[in-house]
Amino acid sequence: MVEFTEGLRAKAVIFDFDGVIVDTEPLHYAAFQRLLEPLGLGFSWEQYVETFMGFDDRDAFMEAFKANGTALSAADLQSFIDRKADLFQEIIRDGISAYPGVVDLIKSIRASRTPLAISSGALRSDIAPILETLGIADCFDVIVTAEDVARSKPNPECYRLALTRLNEFRLLNLHPGHVLAIEDTPAGIAAAKGAGLQVIAVTNSYPASQLSQADHIVEILAPEEIVIVP
Repeated sequence: MVEFTEGLRAKAVIFDFDGVIVDTEPLHYAAFQRLLEPLGLGFSWEQYVETFMGFDDRDAFMEAFKANGTALSAADLQSFIDRKADLFQEIIRDGISAYPGVVDLIKSIRASRTPLAISSGALRSDIAPILETLGIADCFDVIVTAEDVARSKPNPECYRLALTRLNEFRLLNLHPGHVLAIEDTPAGIAAAKGAGLQVIAVTNSYPASQLSQADHIVEILAPEEIVIVP
């Protein structure tokens, strides 16, 4: 178990990925634009932050086409998802770095033997190589991605599934109220809260004023935020 500085205790911790561990949102935005702008379906960074951030790729493409009144078949949707995944891999080859303190925080939680998971709207192919690059691929017991759920955040399905898989993997019986999610978006907070989890929000993507539904808000995730509880 770990205890964060504001007194929030957790028997397990579930991290969001984009915007919490790494700053990949501008990279995702660039990949979307390279596909959508030639079709006249591009959108501004401000629109991305306001509407698309927190969506998985499937829902983001559906929203982009819907907003422009353009039809999108299931086959075309899958083609866009696949092409965007390939573009993203090209983009991250130029290098990626974690937010300050978060890798050390993850390693500290892991060292405490507290179960760890990721619940993300990104694709597994986006997440896995970055975790390897950062040296934390072996820190997580469970990783839930866009491929694992039918609905993206703010729907709580991803967090409910992450908790279920943690319980199955570790043979635990964790109550949602004993689990902590770390998020950076209003949609992510809503998803975690909808699953009954506690939430710490980090102001990497949104100001604190838009993250007020979290139990606690921090500017930086760092090992100093936690203590180990026997």
